[in-house]
Amino acid sequence: MAYVIGVDVGGTFTDAVLDDDAGTVVAAKAPSTPDDYSRGVMEALAGLAEQLAEPVGEMLGKTHHVAHGTTSSLNALVTRNVPPVGFLTTVGHRDSIFIMNVEGRYLGSSPDELQNVLGQSKNHGLIPKRHALEVVERIDRDGNVVVPLDEDSVRTAVNSLLADGIRSIAVSLLWSFKNPVHERRIRELIHAVDPGVFVALSSEVSPRIREFARNATTIMSSQIGPGLGEYLGVLEGRLREQGLVGPLLVMQSNGGAIAASEAPSTAISTVGSVLTGGVVGAVSLGRQLAHRNIITTDVGGTTFLVGLVVDGEPVRASTTIINHHPVNVPTLEVHAIGSGGGAIAWIDDGGNLQVGPRSAQSVPGPACYDTGGTEPTNTDANLVLGILPESGLLGGRKALNVKAARRAIRERIAGPLGLSVEDAAAAIYAIQNAQTGDLLRKTVVEAGHDPRSFVLYAFGGAGPAYCASYAAEVGVREVVVPLGPVASAFSAYGLASSDIVLASELSDPGPMPFDPVRAADNFAVLEEQVRSALDRQGLSYERIECVRSLDLRYTAQLAEVSVEVPNGPLDATTIADTVAAFEKRYAELYGEGTGFSAAGIQAITFRVRGTGVLPFSPTLPKLADAEGSDPSAASHSTRKVCLDARVGYVETPIYDYLALKAGHVITGPAVIEVPTTTVVVPPEMTGVVDHLGNLTIDTQKRS
Repeated sequence: MAYVIGVDVGGTFTDAVLDDDAGTVVAAKAPSTPDDYSRGVMEALAGLAEQLAEPVGEMLGKTHHVAHGTTSSLNALVTRNVPPVGFLTTVGHRDSIFIMNVEGRYLGSSPDELQNVLGQSKNHGLIPKRHALEVVERIDRDGNVVVPLDEDSVRTAVNSLLADGIRSIAVSLLWSFKNPVHERRIRELIHAVDPGVFVALSSEVSPRIREFARNATTIMSSQIGPGLGEYLGVLEGRLREQGLVGPLLVMQSNGGAIAASEAPSTAISTVGSVLTGGVVGAVSLGRQLAHRNIITTDVGGTTFLVGLVVDGEPVRASTTIINHHPVNVPTLEVHAIGSGGGAIAWIDDGGNLQVGPRSAQSVPGPACYDTGGTEPTNTDANLVLGILPESGLLGGRKALNVKAARRAIRERIAGPLGLSVEDAAAAIYAIQNAQTGDLLRKTVVEAGHDPRSFVLYAFGGAGPAYCASYAAEVGVREVVVPLGPVASAFSAYGLASSDIVLASELSDPGPMPFDPVRAADNFAVLEEQVRSALDRQGLSYERIECVRSLDLRYTAQLAEVSVEVPNGPLDATTIADTVAAFEKRYAELYGEGTGFSAAGIQAITFRVRGTGVLPFSPTLPKLADAEGSDPSAASHSTRKVCLDARVGYVETPIYDYLALKAGHVITGPAVIEVPTTTVVVPPEMTGVVDHLGNLTIDTQKRS
């Protein structure tokens, strides 16, 4: 018997899920440890071993692999807590990263921020100008060497950077994605001076056209590569010491994993790793429940995340935005706001109550944790409202102090607004529901989908307390709360469910119809790169699946749309079908009649995504059937709970999840206490426990 372990390191908690592909699924949760996240990982693994009644070493010795999602890379970039790096580029093109293609002044800004011109910050630079240097070389758009690399100019620039304490260098030369020979030589020259310097090449990290995005992506990868390598080295060392024999894998933004030893070289690919685990888990659970259109919502301690699964496949994007910079990373499309359980409630200068985006995280934590936090959070409000038990979280292992929660809300919110503590807590709860509903609308409706044709999955430690309300707000009728053995560790379940997914891409701009032979050659090169990279992961696969795609645009437009290209031989008919698929998808995204084929259509970037399917398909074990629908035997008490300030506190039945069975029907208002989360069934709604232990809530109120 072999285990697979998924570990999801969040800002507040670290979750772990173990599966043996034979019906055993266990989960554990431990507080995250920002000073050294590997400690929290080991504590979560110890929780798994305790449930198996095995020593940690024995458990790890049986483990096929550990799949790990980390926030460390993303957090470092967002907070700009990164070491200084150097940047080498073609002479005459250094200032591209400071001009930012103009778009860097507005990318990632909300409409309100864009309208407030005077309040906009222009300090979006990635590095100081003294660390951005030029080298003499030139390759043209066809990949021909026009000006040979001046190696003396490289040595001069490298010595200057090293003398200033730089230990990581990004290299991004003009048109290097067409011919990487000069970038590769520069890496050799850098390592000849100092083999210990970290080097990121744009031709390996981001071989795409458009200078600013490619430069920014390579620089960011060089900023987080050394730190990621150090962290993974420490974690892997601890795992090996404890007996792990199988590989440590790192989740990527594209929804698949990569070997830890390879992750630092393309570190930027891991920035969304912790965000995508829930989407991957939803795809896996959706297959078991026959759901093909799913809205995934993950409310953890720090963030509220929304992703989409359409017709059984997660929605993907080729670019994301971090700190106003476009980042060329194939990713599962996940939208996020700072509205998790630890989101801090505060009053703005206009006297309005706001919730988030700042979070108390695990340190100092919500006020009720009694670990130094003094600001009120969503968690504090839920405790005051009776949603959370005063006996604490994690089955009582995480004590909660309701007096501290009330004090924080009274001093920071209720007093200044002239409200009672209870009304202030209810207002915090209502705002949380409203802003999560807003993000759902943005993600689903603005993408052209009808929420009524989707099932919503709600997970994370805080999500089940809000899900029925925010789902009803956007018109979703059916909500699935994945419980069973995974409960709030559902993202970690997704990590354990993940396969190895690698992508290779290459920009080769040209007008459509594209030469089929040239297109076939491009895809053949990319597929060979992907298969070679899959071989390097050191794993055995049941099979390898490759998907080809092509980014297209109308001539002179910036908006590119990615469409799949069928496998097999390419001919004029296949190319024509690809163009038709592009125009159809463009109309879906931007509206019927918005396309303009008379302007011409251009192919921009070719891409191959390869999936190494692992011999593990985690499935949740079945729950015992109830003798009838009445769940009263699982109701251990009642307490006053406020879910609506207009109604106030209502005596509400409290159910012990561990006593529920498949077929039990729970009518709201009700609260279900799970060891790692709390589920709310609002008034006039019903919840049914399914055969896997999940709770399905019908948000349509009873008449």
